[in-house]
Amino acid sequence: MSLESFLIMRHELLLTAAVLIVLMAEIFGNPASKKSLITFTIVIFGLITATGFLPSAEGELFGGMYLSTASRLVMKNILNIGVLLVFIQSADWLRRDENAEKITEYFILLISTLIGMNFMISAGHFLMFYIGLELATIPIAALAAFDRYKNHSAEAGIKLILISALSSGILLYGLSMIYGTTGSLYFKEVAEIFSDQGLQILGFIFFFTGMAFKISIVPFHLWTADVYEGAPINITSYLSVISKGAAVFIFIIILFTVFPMIIETWQKAIYVTSVLTMTIGNLFAIRQLNLKRFLAFSSISQAGYILLGFIGGNELGLASVIYYVLVYIFSNLGAFGVVMAVSNATGKENIEDYNGLYQTNPGVSLIMTLALFSLAGIPPVAGFFGKFFLFAAAAEKGFYMLVLIAVLNTIISLYYYLLIVKAMFLIKNDTPLEKFKSGFYTKLGLGLCVAGIAVVGFASIIFEMIRHLSFGI
Repeated sequence: MSLESFLIMRHELLLTAAVLIVLMAEIFGNPASKKSLITFTIVIFGLITATGFLPSAEGELFGGMYLSTASRLVMKNILNIGVLLVFIQSADWLRRDENAEKITEYFILLISTLIGMNFMISAGHFLMFYIGLELATIPIAALAAFDRYKNHSAEAGIKLILISALSSGILLYGLSMIYGTTGSLYFKEVAEIFSDQGLQILGFIFFFTGMAFKISIVPFHLWTADVYEGAPINITSYLSVISKGAAVFIFIIILFTVFPMIIETWQKAIYVTSVLTMTIGNLFAIRQLNLKRFLAFSSISQAGYILLGFIGGNELGLASVIYYVLVYIFSNLGAFGVVMAVSNATGKENIEDYNGLYQTNPGVSLIMTLALFSLAGIPPVAGFFGKFFLFAAAAEKGFYMLVLIAVLNTIISLYYYLLIVKAMFLIKNDTPLEKFKSGFYTKLGLGLCVAGIAVVGFASIIFEMIRHLSFGI
């Protein structure tokens, strides 16, 4: 195998090199200036993100276990953008004295999970898919317990690793049935043999259930709010956006390429779970008092909307899912960025703490409003266009009732998002949070999220480019 063929794995090789560089910087760097590693890593990862947009050869490695196509490269680039934003938003938090000793571990664990996600997205074989899934999952459990001396953080890590083990076991059981009935784990070969036999359908159900845990699809969502609340805010945002985005990408790839012969079966499953996920996520979000739990149920409901792109089983559906994940990254990280900025400055994380926030901190209030409006799908921000394309993909295949239910759920979501806006702008508070100044990296991260919400929404050419690339997954 030539060196040129290995460059097909450019994303994974660059990320592995980044891990080694960060590790060497830790070993040979000056402990007194360890905080400078934050800027160093952000610059390195920024260069990797930019390199990902350079032209790259398509092809396969390891006998077809690893695949590289234009659409999969787009998915990886979208995840890189999200991780770069998480790094930038985490910088001021990492500079705090209690976190300074764990800077290297933080970056190595986070980049390691991204390597696993990239292998998972490029998988053409269920073994490659599972190895990538575990590499993406195990370091996240350590990150959820990053504040190891806080009970909530340790509890979040334990819950996440237990749920991950359970979901992986269920998923592997399903894959064993698929292998036993088809005799292969290659996506192409399984697709050619797979049919609607009872044992094969049962294997698919177990596989679907395992992936539903990863994406927080109802009724496999019960772990989400507890883990999101206990983990540090930046890890919560990573779980909500990057981890979920990667799981969504590989799930739709597998459904479209491995199980097209039973599309009627998984369309029914998607239909029911989409309705449940949207509705229950929205209804439980209304009841939340803590912003991290609030955004956790918001992310559950967003997963329900994303499933609308799955159900069509067509090119428009795939393109709309990829586009919506890009929109969701900027919107959700914008909201989490504000929560992180407020928490770093004041330690406050409850909704009632935001009463009258606009009086003292108008900037972050406006950014939070923009991010929430995008999540709600209010025109003309990016979230509106993202939801529109998802609804169009479902309507194109005749799922009009599902689209109607999604629209009604959008109205419900608008109500609870406006509760936050009302707290910041309309509820009077004699003692609002004091005016605070965020660090450079927090301002940069929030600024990039605002720019992303504006540019991705109005630049319709982005969706057209994604749709053009989505024909060959």
